[in-house]
Amino acid sequence: MQFLGRLLDTVSSVSTLFTNPYRVRDVPLSDYGGGGKVKLKQDGRLVLYKNGQCQSWDCVLLCPETPTTALRLFQVASEEDAMNWFPQYALKLPPFYETLPPMKAETAQMIVDCLRNHPDWSAAHIAVDTGLRECLKHNYVQSQINARDVLGQTPLHLACERSDSVCVKELLDESQARTDIRDHQGDTPMHFAAKQDSPVIVQVLCSRLCSGVDELNNNGETPLHVSCRLGRVEAVKALLGGGAKCNVLGGVGYPIHTAMKYSEKGCAEEVLNADPDQLHAEDSLYGGTPLHWAKTAEMCRMLLEKDCAINYLSKTGETALHVLTRKGRFEAAMILLTHGANANLKGQDGNTALHLAMKMDHMELIKALIVFGADVEIHNDLGETPGLIAARTSKGFEDLMHMGAAITAINTGTSQVDGTNKQRMDRLLCLDGGGIKGLVLIQMLIALEKEAGRPTRELFDWVAGTSTGGILALAIIHGKSMEYLRCLYFRMKEQVFKGSRPYESAPLEDFLKKEFGENTKMTDVQYPRVMVTSVLADRHPGELHIFRNYDPPSVQREPPYATTATFKPLTIPQEQLVWRAARSSGAAPTYFRPMGRFLDGGLLANNPTLDAMSEIHQYYKVIKAEGDGVEIKKLGLVVSLGTGKPPQVAVSSVDVFRPSNPLELAKSIVGAKELGKMLVDCCTDSDGCAVDRARAWCEMTDIVYHRLSPQLSQEVMLDEVSDAVLVDMLWETQLYLYEKRDVLQSLAKALLLEN
Repeated sequence: MQFLGRLLDTVSSVSTLFTNPYRVRDVPLSDYGGGGKVKLKQDGRLVLYKNGQCQSWDCVLLCPETPTTALRLFQVASEEDAMNWFPQYALKLPPFYETLPPMKAETAQMIVDCLRNHPDWSAAHIAVDTGLRECLKHNYVQSQINARDVLGQTPLHLACERSDSVCVKELLDESQARTDIRDHQGDTPMHFAAKQDSPVIVQVLCSRLCSGVDELNNNGETPLHVSCRLGRVEAVKALLGGGAKCNVLGGVGYPIHTAMKYSEKGCAEEVLNADPDQLHAEDSLYGGTPLHWAKTAEMCRMLLEKDCAINYLSKTGETALHVLTRKGRFEAAMILLTHGANANLKGQDGNTALHLAMKMDHMELIKALIVFGADVEIHNDLGETPGLIAARTSKGFEDLMHMGAAITAINTGTSQVDGTNKQRMDRLLCLDGGGIKGLVLIQMLIALEKEAGRPTRELFDWVAGTSTGGILALAIIHGKSMEYLRCLYFRMKEQVFKGSRPYESAPLEDFLKKEFGENTKMTDVQYPRVMVTSVLADRHPGELHIFRNYDPPSVQREPPYATTATFKPLTIPQEQLVWRAARSSGAAPTYFRPMGRFLDGGLLANNPTLDAMSEIHQYYKVIKAEGDGVEIKKLGLVVSLGTGKPPQVAVSSVDVFRPSNPLELAKSIVGAKELGKMLVDCCTDSDGCAVDRARAWCEMTDIVYHRLSPQLSQEVMLDEVSDAVLVDMLWETQLYLYEKRDVLQSLAKALLLEN
């Protein structure tokens, strides 16, 4: 039985040996009083035994507080391992078992694990890593307080990396740890503190006036560079608060360039708040500003909102638009274009951004650049035009050449007028509704302005608009340029169409107040005369209402409906606010809430042409009847612009009926949905019958009529926010304008003739 017992003990020991030979265990000290166990070495309280029964080498820690038990620190099967680890244990463990009596197995396990995992660490490193701060006061540990491991890191480096603020304070205050020691990467403890999420360590180091706050490591980074690279916003704040400078030039650039390179918006904002001059800081490699280093739309937008120089040329001769185009970053490039970046600036080797986009055959960027005015005929230093490059590289060469011809024709041609017209006639511009598709209206007006060589407000006597067309009509008479409005529409869509429908009204109202002024009245600008349609929704049936910058014609008319109600009187033009008129015209149901008693004018006049012509007729009829000597003019020219025609699609069913089974229920639901959409589309249709009626009306009254509205390849929603979709829409608009170039030229001549 004794033999069997010893055999089981031996099997157990061997099993333990092979599972975890370094597991710390409480063992009876009597086990090492004989029975084949031979003491080989002793150093202080550490004893190394050879166990003959299972051929193992045991390291035992004697504990005076527990004379009958000890801690076995390892039991290894290799003499080499035993002889390697025993001296390490004997050297580094005394400060711990002398400071922490009695030593617990759990504590010892933590210490020896750390020792084995990091044999190059000193006892001070181990005390920091294990959090046994009381051991830092031991004399031997104090002698090791600035020891360096194989990476050149001191215990203070380690404490900073662990974000152990108490340990850092103790190392600085009690142990006089040095803060100027660099590891093999040139990092000081401050660099390590800058890598962490917590700002406390940085604050502790800075409060002690520690060195290293502006020191460069081997990678040319100060601690501020490091925090910006890793996105440690709180550490950036702490460093700046502790005196770190933003203008220390690193290996690549300043900290702001690092923040931009790694798209760390919060860090960049903190640096710019601390030192606004960094907005224009040049990096050491390319002489580029922070905008040259921006990679995302968000980072570009942040810098542009702080009024950075958008067309700044770096030392290598590139704008930020060149860089983004070369990198193929469409979304970010769109932000620059919609904030006024010059697409025709020449950069390195005389290339414009369009040259670079053509070389890459990046169709999205090519379209965007051309839509925003890039010239396809500019020569680079090699004599190449973007068109020539496209002929060699682009798969969409034919479309590009059509577009190039369109741009060239529009940019170079200004209509000439012979001045033979003797009778001055009024000119009317009508702008349809369509939400964000107002960009189509803007693109067509840009083309018309370039052809005529005059701004829109000088080409027309009357401007009428509905919804987005109404907003543009008001913008036109207030002298805003079409290029500015195109950029504005792209920028404001993200703010206005945020969240889910119906959208919050505040962003749209804030946008309108900012653009038109919070107190600007309709009659503050009296020419051209403007008509903005809306619908009075405080009555049933609803009525069309026109916001004007002139007194409405007081012609006696039979009321459209007999009424049994009393309505609040309407505000006169002299008291109407421009932003409220714009908001009222654009209060599209399901998109925005009503503006008081007003709804979107598109419900009754999405194409306002006939309503505008009727208004002009009544206006002059009243003036003629009153005979006050005011010149009576004839309406001679009407220009109606649409926001693009969606393609017709097949509809499966518009039948709505009482279902008798689940299959019929599904058909009825589909039919109801299609019928509802058809009713809305028919009510708000600005092409089709509305155009036919206007054209016929003009023909009967001898008025020249022009209708322009491009056919689109896909339906674009009123609240579309995708830049790619909107650029495609404008691309198709520009191709349409090329097809209609003869009409555009004759229209420009006619407008100038009537001027």
